[in-house]
Order: sequence, then structure tokens, then C-alpha cells
Amino acid sequence: MNPLLIIILAIGVFGIITTEMGIVGVLPQVTEKFEISATQAGLLVSIFALVVAISGPFLTLLASGMNRKFILLTAVVMFAISNFVYAYTARFDVMLIFRMVPAIFHPVFFSVALVTAAKLVPPEKSGKAITQVFAGVTVGFALGVPVTSYLADTFSLEAAFLFGAVISLIAFLGILMWLPSMPVKDKMSYGNQLRILRKPQLWLNVAAVVCIFAAMFSVYSYFAEYLGKQTQMSSSWVSIMLMVFGLIMIVGNFLFGSLLHKNMTKTVILFPLLYIISYLFVYFLGSSFIPMLIITLIWGLVHSGGLIVSQTWLTTESKEAPEFGNSLFVSFSNLGITIGASVGGWFITQWGVHELIWSGIGFALLAFILIMIKIKVFSSATI
Repeated sequence: MNPLLIIILAIGVFGIITTEMGIVGVLPQVTEKFEISATQAGLLVSIFALVVAISGPFLTLLASGMNRKFILLTAVVMFAISNFVYAYTARFDVMLIFRMVPAIFHPVFFSVALVTAAKLVPPEKSGKAITQVFAGVTVGFALGVPVTSYLADTFSLEAAFLFGAVISLIAFLGILMWLPSMPVKDKMSYGNQLRILRKPQLWLNVAAVVCIFAAMFSVYSYFAEYLGKQTQMSSSWVSIMLMVFGLIMIVGNFLFGSLLHKNMTKTVILFPLLYIISYLFVYFLGSSFIPMLIITLIWGLVHSGGLIVSQTWLTTESKEAPEFGNSLFVSFSNLGITIGASVGGWFITQWGVHELIWSGIGFALLAFILIMIKIKVFSSATI
């Protein structure tokens, strides 16, 4: 097995996250270019996530019998094309349409890439391979988002989007050249995969995941907007803070991974409470430059936990159909992003960017309540 393949798949995931979330760091420039409001620009975040949420499980099911190489190649080329459109279109509605197009392929690529990574190595090394590919998500936040913001600020919005296109093209060429044809030999029936949807405890976990991601992205979607208007940071400082936020997420990923290994249930309970505390710091001290530098470290550390905590919490109830369960995570986490970004934009419109924080606190509290209901009702989840 060519070890470069795992790296190529991770680059593909990195390109997807850069395309999906890089827009967060350039919303002010998009607002200026198309002469639209921050709430309208926020649609670029929410519409992407909404399409992922709606199409994810169904398309993953439909693609479950297709050659994995073909699926991966199709997905990354669509991400490359979409980034080229972002770079050169002069119409906001066209950009909005091409936020929907790659979103259709997002959950399929993500699910298939993880399964492909596991198939490329001996069974005893599959967990490590999956972790390495999933690292593309964290690196996407750590580097993809801030680099996109930096390029837009230093060069142009076009350069920022072309960066995303190049990353996806690199992944395309790598998959084309080195990944062997991978037809599916043992396809699990649709019925067996769908059977997990009968479990009520799964739906409680799904609801908690939606609220966790809504809590995260109701505020994070307007990160650049908040720092620019509330903390009065320059665009250069905003780019730096996005970089700091992303880098500290790498540390947080390992921290929460360790905590989950020691006690999953306690960690899941703790996460929304930590987010509420972080947001209270942002709300009361976010107008001051120096305190916000420190708070961003705490915020980024906690934010990273939402990814691994949510995935672990949902997949505990979908072990019978891991691929379909993973697609549910991708789908409903993006539904949370959609709801969060939309509600966050509404808070800004109604009460201003400072009051945005309360939307995140509200969703985190809902997540905590749902987690506690799951634990109390289903005794198998012990603290």
C-alpha cells in the first residue's frame, strides 16, 4: 500500500473543510464585493450545510455500491470547479448555487474516504488510518480557514478561493494516479443500514449533535464579523486570530480525545457546559482587545471538542452500520451548522453582533438537556 494515499485522502478532506468553512474568514470581503448584508453573506455558510444535511444519508446509501475511486474523483473535481466559480463570478446568486453543488458531494466523499482508508491498510491499522484522514478536518480549521482569510486580506478574494481549488486539484491528481480501482464487493443492504433509525436513543443523540453544532456555529460563522465590529480588530488581526483559533483546535482535538477515552459520558456532559462558560467570557470581555486574545485560545480549545465529542456520541448508537452512521453524523452536524448560522444571523439583525453570543449559549443549554435525558432514560449510558 502506498502510504501517500492516506495523505492524499487527508488532503481531500482538508480541501473540503477549507471550501466549506474558509468562507467564514472572508465574509466581510464577500459582503463588500456583492454589496449585501452580513446576514445574506451568512447564507453561504448555512446553505452549504443545509444541502449536506438533506442529501447526506440518502446519497451515501445510493453510492454505497459504486466504485469508491470514481466517487472520490467526482467529489473533489466538483469542489475544485466550485472554487473557481467563487473566484470569478460577479453574481451572488451564482455563488450561492455553487455552494450547493459541492455540498451534495461532501458527505459522500467524507464517508467513502474514511472507509477507503480502512480498506487500504491491515485491519489492525485501520483505526490509525481513519484518524489520519480525519485529521484533515482539524487541519482544515487550523490552516485552511485562516490561510483563506489571509489570502483575501493580503492579495484578493479571488486568490483565497483559488487556494481551495488548487488543494482539491492536488487531491484529484493524487487519487487518479495512485488509488487503485475499488469496486464494492460486499454491499450491505439498504434495509440493514436503515434499521438503526428505529432506535430512539439514536435520535436523542442526533438531536444533541444538532444542538452542539448549532451552538458552535451560530457564533463561529460570524467570527470575523464579531472580532471586526465588537473587538475592533483589523482584518490582519482577524486573520491571525483565525490562525490561532485553528492551531489551538489541534491541541483541543488531542485533549478531548484523551478525555473521551477515559470517560466518554462525563466528557459529553462536560462539553456544552464548557462552551457556555467560554461564551460568557466572550460576551463580557470580548470588547477588550487583550482579554479577547486569551479568550480566543479557550474558545478554540473547547470548539475543537465539538467535532470529536459529537461524532463519538452519535456513533455509539450506530455501530451496526458504521458507514451510514458516519453519514448521519455529517448530515446532522451540518443541519446544526445551518440552524446555528441562520439563528446567529437573525440575532445580529435583531439585536446586533454583541448579542449574537446568546444564541450559542441557548443551543449549548439545549444540548446539555438532551444529553442528560438520554443518560437518564437509557441506563446503558452510565456516568
